[in-house]
Amino acid sequence: MTLDRRTFTRALALGSLVGPLSSRAQAAYPSKPIRIVCPFAPGGGSDFIARVASTRLAERLGQPVVVENRPGAGGTLGTEIGVRAAPDGYTLLLVAGSYTVNPALYKLNFDPVADIAPVIQLSRGAYVLCVNPKLSVKTLPELLALLRKEPGKLTFASSGLGGHLHVVTEYLLDLAKAKATHIPYKGTGPAINDLLAGNVDMLFGGTEGMMQHVKAGKLRALAVSTAGRLPSYPDIPSVAESGLPDYDVVAWHGLVAPKGVPPAVIARLNSELNAVLKAKDMEDRLEPTGVGAAGGTPEQFGALLQAEILRYGKVVRDAGIRTE
Repeated sequence: MTLDRRTFTRALALGSLVGPLSSRAQAAYPSKPIRIVCPFAPGGGSDFIARVASTRLAERLGQPVVVENRPGAGGTLGTEIGVRAAPDGYTLLLVAGSYTVNPALYKLNFDPVADIAPVIQLSRGAYVLCVNPKLSVKTLPELLALLRKEPGKLTFASSGLGGHLHVVTEYLLDLAKAKATHIPYKGTGPAINDLLAGNVDMLFGGTEGMMQHVKAGKLRALAVSTAGRLPSYPDIPSVAESGLPDYDVVAWHGLVAPKGVPPAVIARLNSELNAVLKAKDMEDRLEPTGVGAAGGTPEQFGALLQAEILRYGKVVRDAGIRTE
């Protein structure tokens, strides 16, 4: 009996140490650099958001936060790298609208809901439909009339076959009963470059990547994708008010982590990023681009992901979009 008591006492003592040690380990996070996998090419809207967030997060955490671009296959290549990373909080994945489109287009090697831990929604904004100024059209109704008159003659660029920009453009064309020829690129950056060069006629892209060229007179903006106009660009009408009232597409970005990251780490990242997004300097950085800071809880972002997966699954089926 004496031996049992001693054993029990030692067990209690050991158990009392485990809690503090675990707490100290979590409190020490992060103790090394963090990477954000961005499954898109440099130069686009996703890359812009990833780098703005990484810079501010690094300042708050006291550790480097490095953006690693891994484009390809509509974002699925880089996404799988992020999802399959060690669940230790040192690899995060930037996700955008394409993340919620891909389940309807690809046979994924992961579950886009069950295999991730939502961290936070970073941004909300709109896409802007731009054309090369060599086109004579000045408004969206004029563009749609031209598309209907000469089906398939004009070309539209996207960030990749089956990507979010591809899907939202096909969605617009389907509602408008118009046709254009799709030219896919490996990321928004290369697509913008070819639009500027006049190699393609039009592109739906994030305001953060497009409006600098609109202001410089190198592109012409016809409409924004959200139901209403953007406060930052009140002179650009929405697609909805330009003749397609059912069209409403929000551009967003967020961060997720692999399933299994300790809840305390997710909570720390969410807290720090919410503080980043509420800071005045972040507003000053994003507002001129037409993008707004989002924020919120991991649960709220998880609910958005699930809702968008259902929505764009229907769009893909209705528009008959295929990646092969």
